[in-house]
Amino acid sequence: MTPPLMMVGHGTVDATGVAEFVAFTERLRRRLGARGIDVDGGFIELAKPTVHEAWERLAALGHTDMTAVPMVLVGAGHAKGDIPAALQREVVRDPATSYVFGRPLGPHPVLQELLDARVRAALGETPADGTAVLLVGRGSTDPDANAEVCKVARLLQEGRQYDFVEPAFVSLARPDVATGLDRCRALGARRVVVAPYFLFDGVLPRRVIDQSTAFAADHPAMDVRVAGYLGDCDELADLVVERYEEALHGDIRMNCDTCAYRVLLPGFEDKLGAPQTPHHHPDDPAHGDGHGHGHGHGHAHGHAVAGE
Repeated sequence: MTPPLMMVGHGTVDATGVAEFVAFTERLRRRLGARGIDVDGGFIELAKPTVHEAWERLAALGHTDMTAVPMVLVGAGHAKGDIPAALQREVVRDPATSYVFGRPLGPHPVLQELLDARVRAALGETPADGTAVLLVGRGSTDPDANAEVCKVARLLQEGRQYDFVEPAFVSLARPDVATGLDRCRALGARRVVVAPYFLFDGVLPRRVIDQSTAFAADHPAMDVRVAGYLGDCDELADLVVERYEEALHGDIRMNCDTCAYRVLLPGFEDKLGAPQTPHHHPDDPAHGDGHGHGHGHGHAHGHAVAGE
């Protein structure tokens, strides 16, 4: 049997975001089903379907070797530890199963094109002089992930007609949205398009809108617009298929050079060599099976076959 695609998301308490993830899973199921490839997906916390439920459904179809793609944009703690730990917990439950783990979705040229399309839709015209973009990522306690958002901002600027692109974060890292907008204003921007760097809807993308709207109300001389997030679309599906095929046939190398779990970085000494354990999910049977919170498998970066 061809190994199935197992998409793993973080999860959200927002019903719209959950519905978009489920709809996107259906999009991949239709696309890969024509090639005889099964598809499923689940969350590591906050929402259903769970990783455990998706894993069991695929196992019930006769699959023992899963190909997992993390539905995240940057290589932060979720991609480096939480998701591989959740998948490894399934292997512990059923040692006859295993998985290979794909890379996070970004950075990738497809994502730059999608971001550019969302920004241009918000503008409704060709970028004029004085137009800047504020790319807003989730924010992380992982310095590698925050640096990657800054890289994406620079990639978005290269070869395009924006005066400049600045990075910001909606949580856990600085600059925040208001500071990022104020920086754009100080650099001479008369019009700023805030571009949320998120796959689907949720609490944090809406917070980006709220904070941008509040800043605009306090600075009426500045034209502040908010672009749409990346969203459920064919281009994103193409990228997930690429990551699936890469994991299935290629050599997966997550960035380890600036990872705080492997390299001693100033201010992040507590992360070096820290064990990784699955998130607690209230709908996961970990409560009673003895495999929930005691299985620290170390930081594997997800690019080895589980169990090796």
